[in-house]
Formats: sequence, structure tokens, C-alpha cells
Amino acid sequence: MSAMNHSSWSAAVSATLHCLTGCAIGEVLGMVLATWWSWGNLASILLSIVLAFFFGYGLTMSSVLRAGVPFRGAVKVALAADTVSIAVMELMDNLVIVVVPGALAAGLTDGLFWGSLAVSLVVAFVVTVPVNKAMIARGRGHAVAHAYH
Repeated sequence: MSAMNHSSWSAAVSATLHCLTGCAIGEVLGMVLATWWSWGNLASILLSIVLAFFFGYGLTMSSVLRAGVPFRGAVKVALAADTVSIAVMELMDNLVIVVVPGALAAGLTDGLFWGSLAVSLVVAFVVTVPVNKAMIARGRGHAVAHAYH
């Protein structure tokens, strides 16, 4: 394996962990709030997706803004760096939540709620790492934001 490939996997894992942080914050907050408010399944999933994108983009933007990039530029970098990664992560995360029997109906004090959420984030991470690797190798995705870290 060449140094480039090793670097790409390392960069992909790092990028995916960064993405997972924002997605997890949004996903967990969305599921907790929707469950607490007794929202239906679709509303719960939509809230979680919106918050995952919000926090995912927000984490990238905060780094880019600290590097001195103006707000509009930071938004463009965050959109370019994170959109595909967050979308794949959210697709996998919510697919797991939907297919685990009883996960969407589980309450906040139920182990199934927290267990299925944890498993869904692990699955999302595993599936998203190779996606990020492919994008970084092409100079896309998180490669766009690396200049600002």
C-alpha cells in the first residue's frame, strides 16, 4: 500500500469522525426531542436529519471561520465538504432506526432507544468512511476543508 493510500484512509477516518460528531449531536438531539414531544415517526426522522445537517455544517463552518474565511465562503466550504458525507451518514443512520423493530416506538428510558441509536451511528460511520476516502482521493468532500484546519 502506498503512502498516499494510507494517508487517504487516515484522512477518511478523520473526516468521518468529524462528520459523525455533528451528525450524532443532531441525530440524538432530534430523536430525544421528538420522543419527548411525542412526535410521530416521520417528524422524528425529519427533525433528526435537519439537526444533523445543521450541526455537521456548523462544526465545519466554525473551523473555517476561525481560519479567517468570511461567512459566505465558510458556508460554501461546509456545503462542499460535508453534504455527501452527512447525507450518506443520515441515510444509513435512519435506515437502521427504521428497520430495528420497535426502535422508533421506544421511549427515552428504554435501552432499545439508546442501543439502536448507538448501533445506527456505528453503521453510518462504517459505511461513510469509504465514501469519504473516495471523495478525498478526488479532491472533493473533506479535502475542500483541509486547507483551513
